[in-house]
Amino acid sequence: MKDAALATLAIQKMALDHGMSLKDASAYNIQFTGGKPVLIDTLSFELYRKDEPWVAYRQFCQHFLAPLALMSYTDIRLQQLLRVYIDGIPLDLASSLLPLKTYGAFSLLSHIHLHARSQKKYADQAIKVSGRKISLFALKALIDSQETAIKKLSWQPYGTEWAEYYDGTNYTEQSFEMKKTFVAEMLDAVGPHSVWDLGANTGIFSRIAGSRGIPTVAFDIDPAAVEKNYLDCVRDNESCLLPLVLDLTNPSSGIGWAGQERLSIAQRGPADAVLALALIHHLAISNNVPLIKIAEFLHSICRRLIIEFVPKEDSQVQRLLATREDIFDRYDREHFEQDFQHYFDLQKCMDIEGSQRVLYLMERKK
Repeated sequence: MKDAALATLAIQKMALDHGMSLKDASAYNIQFTGGKPVLIDTLSFELYRKDEPWVAYRQFCQHFLAPLALMSYTDIRLQQLLRVYIDGIPLDLASSLLPLKTYGAFSLLSHIHLHARSQKKYADQAIKVSGRKISLFALKALIDSQETAIKKLSWQPYGTEWAEYYDGTNYTEQSFEMKKTFVAEMLDAVGPHSVWDLGANTGIFSRIAGSRGIPTVAFDIDPAAVEKNYLDCVRDNESCLLPLVLDLTNPSSGIGWAGQERLSIAQRGPADAVLALALIHHLAISNNVPLIKIAEFLHSICRRLIIEFVPKEDSQVQRLLATREDIFDRYDREHFEQDFQHYFDLQKCMDIEGSQRVLYLMERKK
């Protein structure tokens, strides 16, 4: 999001240099293509009119500056407010949630706190944009001020269970390599045009697909794991991998007008192939989702499926069951295969040596 914000400001400065300006600064106008933020709404450009303010200023603050400030200063999970507010987080709400120390940061004071106060003061008054004047020099200074504010915002991803997941996994080195080899061989066998990695963590298996030039989205519920993954993508210039935050038990729904203005995650599919590795036990046991329902959902979002079954005997499952009653009498390999065969044809399976886990390649039934 920070890279998308900086890209928007860079584009606005370039536009001003060429006698134009952005009339929209929506986060939805930026998509990631080849691992880089790209403006896709060319109709956002209009001719710059002398001495007129930037009409997209408030929208930029709501879509970028306010969410980033909240994530940096308050709590990373406040990004989820964007699922409720389709046109960005209201500045009065952001101002009320930010800590007092942000009043000492001049950029945040002016662009969020004072901006929110001004909005509230003039909310019931009709103000003509043409009545306010701002020189081109002052407008560029405003853009520079926002750029400075954005660059200063940071968040260090560490300390969560999933960001450090591979530090405590129960795979042996050999079994982990077997798993990576199986995934690589299955991807080579089916040659998918797109891959979604569900529960990707920091993207170790997503990179197997991305390294083959397959456009891959790496989803995970943990912002810290996703941030680590993204920073690695930027560092290594990985153009085929995009890490995104997603709660699979409460996935992004259709929002906006009639629920169709922004598509749900299911509507953005189906993916040619889905990776669901070390995931099923979290859905079935931690979230009480029946295996048949998991199979039904995966059938709706992919054509091919590379999936891992983790049995009750596995230490990771035992950890999940340690604090709850074991009511999952259908959670075993036999019922897993039985339920998934309602929706998929099992193409290949492999037991992972040194563990009781099983990997499968499946193809969606028509």
